[in-house]
Amino acid sequence: MGSMKSEIVLSKFLEQRVSSFNVTSYRGFFAGVVERVSADQLIRNGLFPQIRAALDVFGVLIFKEMSLTNSEQLFIAKNLGFGIHRKTGISAISANRYEDEALTDVSNLDDKGEILSVRDRKRQYGLSNRLWHTDASFRNPPGRYSILSAKVVPEGEGETEFANTREAYYALPESMRDKILGLEAHHSIAYSRQILGFEFSNEEEENLKGVKQPLVRKNKKTGLCSLYLASHCSSVFGMSIPDGRMLIRDLIEHATQDEFIYRHEWCSDDLVVWDNFATMHRGRYYNDTKKKRELVRVTTLDI
Repeated sequence: MGSMKSEIVLSKFLEQRVSSFNVTSYRGFFAGVVERVSADQLIRNGLFPQIRAALDVFGVLIFKEMSLTNSEQLFIAKNLGFGIHRKTGISAISANRYEDEALTDVSNLDDKGEILSVRDRKRQYGLSNRLWHTDASFRNPPGRYSILSAKVVPEGEGETEFANTREAYYALPESMRDKILGLEAHHSIAYSRQILGFEFSNEEEENLKGVKQPLVRKNKKTGLCSLYLASHCSSVFGMSIPDGRMLIRDLIEHATQDEFIYRHEWCSDDLVVWDNFATMHRGRYYNDTKKKRELVRVTTLDI
């Protein structure tokens, strides 16, 4: 199935399943801006099945001017998914300043709201978010939908890039698709942090052993496949370490070509929701020792 055929499948699916709101598409059927839906409408009208259906088509959904409290964001996540990811990687090294492990602190701030110092372990750990990854792929069950709410953003910096791993899969030669279908990789958040030289204690590493995940996932609703990749991928089962890592590197380089990328430029009160089974993402550079940036993420589990 090539790119054109997948677009036909997605177009029909969108027409049949999503009728409660309009979506303006960017990058084909990948990133979509949801038009004229407020937080109150979303929660009061229970649009969660519609959003799940839209995410089966668009890997990324953008809601503008969607100011949320932490409680509202948790409510949306609980109704969008079927379980909440609470065992986040950062919890192994740092206390949560929101007092709920489900609320992931995507910021450069300490518990007093001040900018972290250059050598703060929390800051150094968070730098790996600039590597391509999928949320909570290092857990079983893995993360499915991520809901990221922007509170404070530096102007013109700190964008988030999303890679369309569904289209990237269908752009591979058929021989490569046949080769990787059925392969499994080991995902470990400790591995992705160690790439940048972050050091863990024995106890921290014991809590971050990682899990086995497929290299290709199939969406049960649309029947379409996606690459399932991340900087967390440390090896491929059945292959030598060097061969497996070279395959992972090649696939990530393929999936992150410009033709597969949507770059989101943040505004305060943006809410971005994505399907980790059809995307990779990474944060981009901002002057994190001078400018404050605060976003809050909740990730659902694939239960």
